[in-house]
Amino acid sequence: MLLAIDIGNTNTTLGVFRDQLLIFNFRLTTRIGQTMDEYGIFVRNLLSLAGIQRNTLSGMVVSSVVPPLDDVIETMAKKYLDLEPMFIRPGIKTGLALNVESPSDVGADRIVDCVGALSRYEPPFIVVDFGTATTFDAVSENREFLGGAISPGLKISAESLFHKAAKLPEVPFQKPDMAIGRNTVTNIQSGLFFGYVGLVNGVLSRMKAELSKNSQVIATGGLASVIVPESPLIDAIDEDLTLEGLRVLYEKNHERY
Repeated sequence: MLLAIDIGNTNTTLGVFRDQLLIFNFRLTTRIGQTMDEYGIFVRNLLSLAGIQRNTLSGMVVSSVVPPLDDVIETMAKKYLDLEPMFIRPGIKTGLALNVESPSDVGADRIVDCVGALSRYEPPFIVVDFGTATTFDAVSENREFLGGAISPGLKISAESLFHKAAKLPEVPFQKPDMAIGRNTVTNIQSGLFFGYVGLVNGVLSRMKAELSKNSQVIATGGLASVIVPESPLIDAIDEDLTLEGLRVLYEKNHERY
């Protein structure tokens, strides 16, 4: 079985595959301050709760956008899981041509998402990942990554508003009943929710015009289920897209696991 780990700035997602089937996955908060031993004990406990024995894992693949954790996770894998992890880094086989000015600058998370999408959808398509940042990734019908857009994630935008505007209260993020708020709370909720929906639809409409009006749009990430119902431009939600991309990349670079 294969252990796949996606380390994001806010959350870390782990999944276990038996052949091509994702049999278990869980999400935890990314904590840079945690030690290798803390991560090791936590991961082994999670696997135990899922009924997965450590010795049944024969491979491990990691995507990380948090460099300080790379050595921690690698050392943890060797000590607690007896595995040599494969990290998504330049030079691995992806099956995805990076048709951009600086291929080495493309984040591992964006490559993983696009590879995962290529295993499930026909290009051209756009992948929208609602994470700490929201990324928009365009893939051509020739299976080329053409670039895209990066915007502040919804939570970052909300936190910035609350911290910089001292008189505005921190409110729960949710869709208000009306765009015209009748009090401070619903004013803020309207601006955050409908403002972000407008951002997403605006970027997607321009990208579809440049890529292909028939391009599929696939959404993933923690807030996808909140935003997608408000966007007629998004065709599907694929919550396990990143883990699927990690599995595919591992298979491309290892004959078997």
